This record gives sequence, structure tokens and C-alpha cells, in this order.
Amino acid sequence: MSALLTDAGELLRGDAAGMAAAVRSGHSTATALVEASLARIAATDGRVNAFTAVLQERALARAWALDRTGAERQKLPLAGVPIAVKNLFDIQGLATLAGSKIEREAEPAAEDALLVERLEAAGAVLVGALNMDEYAYGFTTENSHQGPCRNPHDTDRIAGGSSGGSAAAVAAGQVALALGSDTNGSIRVPASLCGVFGLKPTFGRLPRSRTYPFVSSLDHLGPFARSVRDLALSYDAMQGYDAGDPGCARRSPQPVVPLLDGGIDGLRIGVLGGWFHEQANADARSAVARVAQALHAGPTIELPLVEAGRAAAFLITNAEGAALHLPDLRRRAADFEPLSRDRFLAGALLPAAWVARAQRVRQKYAQAVAGVFDRYDILLAPSTPCTATTIGQETFEIGGRTLPVRPNMGLLTQPISCIGLPVCAVPVWGVHDRLPIGVQVIGAPWREDLVLRVAAFLEQAGAVRAPVAPL
Repeated sequence: MSALLTDAGELLRGDAAGMAAAVRSGHSTATALVEASLARIAATDGRVNAFTAVLQERALARAWALDRTGAERQKLPLAGVPIAVKNLFDIQGLATLAGSKIEREAEPAAEDALLVERLEAAGAVLVGALNMDEYAYGFTTENSHQGPCRNPHDTDRIAGGSSGGSAAAVAAGQVALALGSDTNGSIRVPASLCGVFGLKPTFGRLPRSRTYPFVSSLDHLGPFARSVRDLALSYDAMQGYDAGDPGCARRSPQPVVPLLDGGIDGLRIGVLGGWFHEQANADARSAVARVAQALHAGPTIELPLVEAGRAAAFLITNAEGAALHLPDLRRRAADFEPLSRDRFLAGALLPAAWVARAQRVRQKYAQAVAGVFDRYDILLAPSTPCTATTIGQETFEIGGRTLPVRPNMGLLTQPISCIGLPVCAVPVWGVHDRLPIGVQVIGAPWREDLVLRVAAFLEQAGAVRAPVAPL
């Protein structure tokens, strides 16, 4: 068993596809992989603080059962792969915290979130729940209730947010895959800062059933991984309509794994300038330039109405988020994190006419951007304005302006998510002396196949990569 565990420890540093292949072939076991994951969490999470709950008993029981499935195991694309989820996903028997103090008093979830069920049906093993910004309202995961999640590549720095624990757990080699949510950038921002791949699918593609909402008209769910193939494997396992989410599109699954090696021949690729250039520092611009060169991208273009679109997203986020939490804001405001509370209170005071106008602007912006995809298949933009800031840092400098960190790490993601476009965040190294930064590979609605195909090409060309942090 000791030799097997050693092998499992090495497998854990690789990709989910390799782990599952080893389990299916008998060269490892699900139990050995889960034990390696639990050991890695125990050894490193004191420094990273990615986990809010570790499900040792459940995970080992699930792995033991998988190891006894015999021939059935051969059909599982994620056989034995350890995963974890942001703590706004329901996990049977646990209160769904959503990063808050208030939800600790909630009843334990009766069932797992639907996407957890689908990943486990594909053979994955859930090992825990992950740290996040309170109620998903933030871009840093400096959670005052749970403590800050730290970037595995430099533990003095933020992991990003609000899905910071998800990105950090994958970057730290604690799990192979993690799930997060993205309302205004909460998958792409931490993926960028922690140097992993992150997928925000088209709005409505993956069902949000049995998860804690933030802004239902903007919320997306998606995976983090250390390889594009792993993103694709998990994404394919999670596709499919569910009536439990009114925002879920009635679309049949469209598998992307068979299309990953299609290359980039014939694709029309543009680089977003204007807002996406002005709101980025030299590192972020260099990362985009490197990706654009690898893809032989075409001209720099400007997205129409982008600043208006971001402003609309801000208003909609404030208003919908506040409406959800209004009863608790009235009864127990002191139990919120101060910054979250103040933003929710501001949202509660917004005139209804402003919010209605914001929705009209959002619709007009979406229509204008749809016209851009008549000329381009893929657009490139930075994921974050800069690399990870230090924990506790309140401002950063962009273009000669001083901006607050917490709302503005999403400067470049918010205009994309508010119109629901599919995006793969890809990690670039070497533009900063020791930190990664991400680039958004953006597609037209429902073209996850193209964004993942381009990301796979970049990975195979060596332009992007996601190494395990040397904790």
C-alpha cells in the first residue's frame, strides 16, 4: 500500500484525466487518490486556508465503494478524481454557508447540489467545501468570518474571489478539480491570480439547482482545473437541462472533449482594446500580447458600449443582491461583513427606475456585442488588471489612477459576464517575475467548444500552463 500511496501522491500533482486513467487501469485506486488528497490538504491548508470543511469520512466511503465497482468503473471519465466545491454548493448534511456567519445557523442541506451529483456520477469524489467571499460579493476572498484564503504561489497575496478557495485548492494540488460560481468574474479572477484554468460557460448552460444564489440574472457555475482537458471532462459531465433552475436553458448536452484537438485553423481571433487596454497594467497587457502572438490573432478592436455595460452590471448586482438579503439586513446587520453589508444597503436604496434602465442598457449592449461575433469567433482580453495584490492591500494603480482593490479586480470580467458569454481563463507565466496572470478567451453564446479548443491549442503550444504551487 505504501508504494501505491506514493504513486497516488505523484498522480495528484498531475491532471484529472491521468488520475482517472490510472484508477480505471488498476495502476491506482480511488482510495489511494483520496488519501493522497486528504494528506495534501492536511499538510498545506494551514498556509492556504482554502477549505471550510473536509469530508474525510464521506470521501473515503465513496472511494472504497468506487474501488469495488469492477467493470462499471471502466466507464467513468472521472473515476476516483478528488474534487471540492465552493461553499455555496449544497452538500448533504452540511449547512450551506455561502461564506457567511448567518448561514451557519441554517439547516443542513438535504441533498447535494445537482452539479456535485453529476460529477460524482462520473466517478469524482467530493472531499470538501471551499472558502469564498461572503455571499459571493467580492473579488479577494478576504473573509473575516473564515479568514483570508491565501494564494498558493505567494501566501502573502490574495487568491482572488469570490471563488478564491476553489482556485487555491487546485493551484495547491489539494484537488484536481473544483467548482465555483461567477457572477461578475468570480471564476476568472481567482483563476488568473492563482494560475489555473477556469471556465465560465454561457449563462444558462449549467444548472444552478441547490446552490446559494447571489444575483440570479447573472450567476453562472463552472469548473477550475490544471489542464484544459480536465475542464472539458468536468464540463461535459455537468451539462444538461434541469427544471430546478428557472434560468437553465433547454439545450441538449454538446460534448466538447472530442473537439479539443481541432486546432485554430480558420478561426477569426481578435484582441479587445479600448477599455480592456486602458484598465490593465503592463503585466496584463503583456500576457494578452503573448497569447495573441501564439494564436496569430488579428487586429485590436473595441467592444461597443462596454463601459455602460459594466455600469449596468454594477446596478443590477447591487439591487438583486440587496433584495435577497433584505430581511437579514433589517434584523441582524451586524452579522454581515461590513463591506458586504454597506454595498447591500446601498443596493436596497437604488431607485427602481435606475435598475430598469440598467436592464435595458444590458440588453442593448448584448445586441451590440452580438454583432462583433459576426466578424470574429474568439476575442482575447486580460482577466485581471494586475497580478495578485497583497492581503490587506486596499488600492492599486492602473493608468495613473488609484482604484480600490475589492470592486475593481473585476474591471475586465464584469463586462463579459453581464451578457453571459462563455469564457476560458488561461494562465500565463513569465510576464511577472514570479506570479501568474490570466487571459480571457471569449466566445459567442453556446460556443464553449471554441473557447476550449483555443485554450487547448495554447496549452499544447506551451503558451499557457498551470503548475502546482511548490508549497
